Amino acid sequence: MLIHDIAELRQALDEKGAVGFVPTMGALHEGHLSLVREAKKQCECVVVSIFVNPTQFGPSEDFSKYPRSLESDCELLRRENVDFVFAPAVETVYPKGFETYVEVGSVAEPLEGRFRPGHFRGVASVVLKLFNMVRSDAAFFGQKDFQQVRVIQKMIDDLNVPVRLVVCPTVRESDGLAMSSRNRYLTPQQREDALVLYRCLTKATLRICGEQNVDLAAVRREMEQMILAVKGAGIDYVSFADPQTLQEVHSLKNLEKVVLLLAVRIGTTRLIDNRVMELGDH
Repeated sequence: MLIHDIAELRQALDEKGAVGFVPTMGALHEGHLSLVREAKKQCECVVVSIFVNPTQFGPSEDFSKYPRSLESDCELLRRENVDFVFAPAVETVYPKGFETYVEVGSVAEPLEGRFRPGHFRGVASVVLKLFNMVRSDAAFFGQKDFQQVRVIQKMIDDLNVPVRLVVCPTVRESDGLAMSSRNRYLTPQQREDALVLYRCLTKATLRICGEQNVDLAAVRREMEQMILAVKGAGIDYVSFADPQTLQEVHSLKNLEKVVLLLAVRIGTTRLIDNRVMELGDH
């Protein structure tokens, strides 16, 4: 059932048992559907929201051309037996006079926070609003947006939001490219070029897990050289970070895990990916 109104949604969810929530911006792909399937496993009722959130796009970003495909998205969700699709209007989420936003602290500052100022302010604000609208028991997010997951978990913890966050593995194409709504912007050549992100993650894993004393700066330079060897590619960041704080790490000493995060532009399309690496005996 497609619902646009908050009051109608709440009435529909009344006495539905455990509610699982999958927030999306539409343009759905297999990655989104994997979240839906996990929500169906864990909850009695599943709500998927489709809302392209204007407050998380910067002035030079792709809000106006972000793919919108509500009808086909709803058909995909119907096949997955989703209970409710919630697609509010912008005016419903941000009524006239709206001026309250959520600022999440240090975990939102590096990486995406540095290159997309205001992005996580928009993300945290809309996610909190959606949590308050849906009032779900659990919410399902993908690990591909690693920093976003950390920001939302921090918001949940700090503001005592009564929702359980479930993080699901990144879903990839058969050749390793992480599924993303923005992949549809890529030309066939750019689609092939985009595989450099997965090659970087794979090579870095081999380099780090195969040595006891790793020169992270050297590995980072190697990743950057691989990316820049691709014609038309640009780098926002190649970062080895603490998985909890997302602060850059310069040594693996005394660490149990490290996360490699990438933000790369292939032509005009910006792609992100990451991999958490267990360090074993490091």
